[in-house]
Amino acid sequence: MSADTQEDELLRDMARRVLPGGSFGNAAADIIIREGKGGRVWDIDGKEYVDFLLGSGPMLVGHGHPDVMAAVQAQIPLGTTFFANNEHGIRLAADVVDAVACADKVRFVSSGSEATFYAMRVARAHAKRDKILKFEGGFHGMSDYALMSMSPARPGNFPQAIPDTPGIPQRVRDEVLIAPFNDADTAASLIREHRDELAGVIVEPFQRLVPPKPGFLEALREVTTECGIALIFDEVVTGFRFAYGGAQEYYGVVPDLCAMGKVVGGGFPLALVAGREDYMAHFDKGAVPDDEFMTQIGTLSGNPVAATAGLATLEVLRRPGAYERIFETGRTLMNGLRDMLAKADVPAQVIGEPPLFDVFFVDNAIGDYRGTLGADAARAERFNASLRDSGILKGPSKFYVSLAHDDADIAQTLAAFKTAVEVL
Repeated sequence: MSADTQEDELLRDMARRVLPGGSFGNAAADIIIREGKGGRVWDIDGKEYVDFLLGSGPMLVGHGHPDVMAAVQAQIPLGTTFFANNEHGIRLAADVVDAVACADKVRFVSSGSEATFYAMRVARAHAKRDKILKFEGGFHGMSDYALMSMSPARPGNFPQAIPDTPGIPQRVRDEVLIAPFNDADTAASLIREHRDELAGVIVEPFQRLVPPKPGFLEALREVTTECGIALIFDEVVTGFRFAYGGAQEYYGVVPDLCAMGKVVGGGFPLALVAGREDYMAHFDKGAVPDDEFMTQIGTLSGNPVAATAGLATLEVLRRPGAYERIFETGRTLMNGLRDMLAKADVPAQVIGEPPLFDVFFVDNAIGDYRGTLGADAARAERFNASLRDSGILKGPSKFYVSLAHDDADIAQTLAAFKTAVEVL
């Protein structure tokens, strides 16, 4: 055993000793990434991968983009955080307001979980009501309110919420209503039935991997407006990914509030809540009565390093052809995989949008969370394991496509698809 191999094993032993399950709780514990560049990463064993994990999505322009790195390296000697306002954070907020249809004002936080948590809180502060309606299968971070019916093994009756983890108080469960995604009639009926209790409706406009059916988001916009209830788009994943103006631009539906993260921080810890002036006023002590002011403090919120990375990332995405390239790459991969599966007569559904997709090994069409439950999980594990053997890195679900993925990455991925389909 070489010295390098011994050192790697010592590091893995250390992880098992000091981390629950030997991991950070995100990706599998057996892989430790050493570096990333463009559309690729290398692990501590030196194995190279085409990277479709992308840090769970933030690296839309690729790892170590030279313009993003130059901006960050110029800022670091000037200070990494101040707690007070800084120029880069102000300019990033202005870019978001210019880009995002619902955004009159912006408040920064450090994670997507915080962003969705505060979006729900400001909806409650504005309406002076407590309940939130979310959709079965929707992922909105790690707060108590979010971890309801995100991945229930035994889905219950609507609108009953099922906690996804121990440790959530029963009273929180009672304040969350659950509706089926892509079922506009049921959702509208529940919203109207509980209009006097509901403060907001939170939805991923593109739920995990399931696109909205035509008219679904429009129906939510119509009924929430009718009932005077906040419509919240969780755009932590879709913000600046599906279009420069996010999913609300891509699908043409404007919410009252949105949460954004991942791409907007350029690979650094930064997320935000944005929305209409009357909602965002609850963050401003001088704009609302004392009993309506909502305190929000975060030590690293809007820090200049993350804001600088975000500014540089958005500048790259504004360049001509950026989104066309991302979508072209995604379409090539999706269509190639569909064709191979069909020719091999493997029952499967390749679903999503070109910047973000995956395959479910199931016959039926997938329009909501329950449609995914019949998928062959063992077959998916074999498929993903084969891809990893071929130097393709992804999570258990989702291919995140980046601007940095080039023709060589596409060719290697299509070859890996062919091998994996043959394995199946």
